[in-house]
Amino acid sequence: FAGSLADRNDRKLLTVGSALAWTVAMFATATASSYNAVLIARIFMGLACAFSTPSAYTLIKDLVPKDRVAFSNSLYGSGIYLGGGLSSLSLLLNDNIGWRGTCGVIASFGLVSAAASAVLLPTDPKLQQISDIPDRTSQLKESVTDVQSSPFTDVIDVLSTSRVQWLFGASFLRFCAGLCIGVWSATYFKLAFPDDSTSYAVINALIVGFCGVSSGVFGGWAADRTSFLNDRFNWDDNVGRLLIPVVGSLLAVPAWWLTIHASTFNGAMFWLAVEYLVAECWFGPTVAVLQSEVQEKQGGTALGMFTLTGAIGNLAPSLIGVLYGNAKMAGGVEDGLVLSGILSSGICIFYFLSAICFAIAANSSHSKQA
Repeated sequence: FAGSLADRNDRKLLTVGSALAWTVAMFATATASSYNAVLIARIFMGLACAFSTPSAYTLIKDLVPKDRVAFSNSLYGSGIYLGGGLSSLSLLLNDNIGWRGTCGVIASFGLVSAAASAVLLPTDPKLQQISDIPDRTSQLKESVTDVQSSPFTDVIDVLSTSRVQWLFGASFLRFCAGLCIGVWSATYFKLAFPDDSTSYAVINALIVGFCGVSSGVFGGWAADRTSFLNDRFNWDDNVGRLLIPVVGSLLAVPAWWLTIHASTFNGAMFWLAVEYLVAECWFGPTVAVLQSEVQEKQGGTALGMFTLTGAIGNLAPSLIGVLYGNAKMAGGVEDGLVLSGILSSGICIFYFLSAICFAIAANSSHSKQA
């Protein structure tokens, strides 16, 4: 639904509104007086966040030259890793000012984001095009709104090609791996290295912030420079781009296995940094391929579905929680060993299967939409 709105409405307004709604939700969380109030605020926050991603990526596609789209997507996506790094530091903030104060501080950044979006973002190119050519207003409005389509038919159209289908499958598996690491790493390292829990909060913030951003930006940069491979092997434009997440996912398998099986805290942090460096190159190329494989008027819908894929991927950490809980109830093995076994096998499988799906997507028939 959010993606469909981005295809049909002012994306700058949606971005600013999303940031303001997210901020209100965070302030509501900070002042909540009951669990139900916190739950409602968090649900509202999630809904608000959903409106920013489709608008942002489709604006990037419209405003950035074609040969820099993957790199630009990666720059935008690097905010995920910077935010992930800061989330580790929020544990320290929580120890000093409590969770309510922490939520209030985070909400203040939402206000800054909303103000920056209102001031710095240009006018939506769709609206600018309409205002610049008055005699074609009705034609352009029709192309923007496409009254004959609906969110449901747009979803069907987006999923009409095998490459996009495999791309969503690969993205789902890749989200599963990343979310499991994000949710369960702190618990595992606290069990495996209890004397280093404070150090982990700081080092993990640096690893996620620096290595995640570096890998993401490099992945986008490399994807934009794969055209020589396409020319040499007579591939379509997106095959070379998809090689980046294939290689990154494959390299992430041994890197994560070595992280979990490291015998020292420093060794584990070294391999965790390597894992982020090789694994997080997938985002920019994937989004660029997805944008180019669907019709322009359905770009927001496709990115909304991509965001939904990540949301569904949150089931993976829950599944690990169920497996971990059942194993603990069975007893006989230390908690750290139980969790390390589940994380090492589960996440490595997610990475490996995602590499296969990305490879199949690259090999699938190309059906360029008009």
